[in-house]
Amino acid sequence: MNCFRVALLQLLPTGSLEGNLEKGVLWCRRAKALGADLALFPEMWSSGYDLTQTPIGRDSAFLTAYRELARELDMAVAVTYLERYEPLPRNTVTVFDRRGREVLTYAKVHTCDFGDERVLTPGDGFDTAQLDTAGGPVRIGAMICYDREFPESARILMLQGAEIILVPNACPMELNRLSQLRARAFENMVGIATANYPYGQPDCNGHSSAFDGIAYGEIRPGQVEARDTLIVEAGEAEGLYMAAFPMDTLRDYRAREVHGNAYRRPGLYAALIAPEVCPPFVRADARRDG
Repeated sequence: MNCFRVALLQLLPTGSLEGNLEKGVLWCRRAKALGADLALFPEMWSSGYDLTQTPIGRDSAFLTAYRELARELDMAVAVTYLERYEPLPRNTVTVFDRRGREVLTYAKVHTCDFGDERVLTPGDGFDTAQLDTAGGPVRIGAMICYDREFPESARILMLQGAEIILVPNACPMELNRLSQLRARAFENMVGIATANYPYGQPDCNGHSSAFDGIAYGEIRPGQVEARDTLIVEAGEAEGLYMAAFPMDTLRDYRAREVHGNAYRRPGLYAALIAPEVCPPFVRADARRDG
């Protein structure tokens, strides 16, 4: 397989579920016309990241439409939504493959409990899935926005075999947050594709991005040189931005380089799962029921 092409849909929401469906379908068709293997929406596209909107079920007409669209276009779709769930809604992404099959559904684990997302139910774990594409299978995983700020999110996905991590997003993507994504790609030798809302959506500024995770490349036999893992960074404007991940090169790199799980010593990492929290990190609103 040469390239896995992800269309980053950096779109402004319309203000309604019906409008977001219609607009999303239009841009998915444009993604297919440009050769995308998968179209990725920003966080909670169904409501435009409006937590006051009515949550939708996984059997909703909204999701069914994207399932059918994926099958029609022979292209995977990663659609995001405010999911109806008990006792409180979830912030969710579902990936339909090019046959219209649901291959991955992930709910945001690290909800922003210091803000509006305290009214959501956090997800209960990370999963990966084998995605069938025209060029061959790709192992994908997902994390959503604030998940990016915890190295454990991408690390667990890498340990589960993820080659590409999809990141729906809704926040200002400035230097430091982009640096987090760059680090997650580098340290796990994975590709990371992030779709954010453009400027004009409150508290968002575009800068959807993709990093291929290949930090070193051979420039001549026996010599390597550090390289920028960034393969695309959008500006602030609404639009479709294509990220082409060189899968053969990435797989060769993962098979020989020193990051990821190659030299870890997990027997020494018990403190990472210890439940105790000490000052200065104690927060009264933190949920630690995972």
